[in-house]
Amino acid sequence: MVVGSFYEEFKSPISPSRLWKAAIVDSHNLIPIVAPQYIASIELLQGGGAGTIKKINFTQAMKGVSYIKTRVDVLDENNFSYKYSVIEGNENYESASYEIKLEGSSDGGSVCKIRGEYKTVGDYVPTEEESKAGKEGSVNMFKAIEAYLVVNHNAYA
Repeated sequence: MVVGSFYEEFKSPISPSRLWKAAIVDSHNLIPIVAPQYIASIELLQGGGAGTIKKINFTQAMKGVSYIKTRVDVLDENNFSYKYSVIEGNENYESASYEIKLEGSSDGGSVCKIRGEYKTVGDYVPTEEESKAGKEGSVNMFKAIEAYLVVNHNAYA
């Protein structure tokens, strides 16, 4: 088993509440729109709030995995904190979890903090390309949502 993690922090011109609504609350609808080259669809399978199960169906551009199922572990709207775990779909990982925290910045935008942790199955070691793709994928998703919100001023206001 290999244990790994990453942390990324970046600024966004979008307010935490608006980014929260778009990237977290309505992600199942918005992400397939802003990233159709990678995400075919996102299905809500169970619940709402903490405990929600989602199935993310990938396009063929995502080599090696056709879907994953995730479970929402923490959904704290007051503190703009969200944590979810991958529970199915990638046989090389025993576990994977992601935490997203949005904080206000002095310019009215946000500071986005993303942390990911994983444990692999057996002696599987992710390639440098896989590790980079996992980290950059999370940031790029937020940047795609940010670009959508910049162009669509009234969306998720």
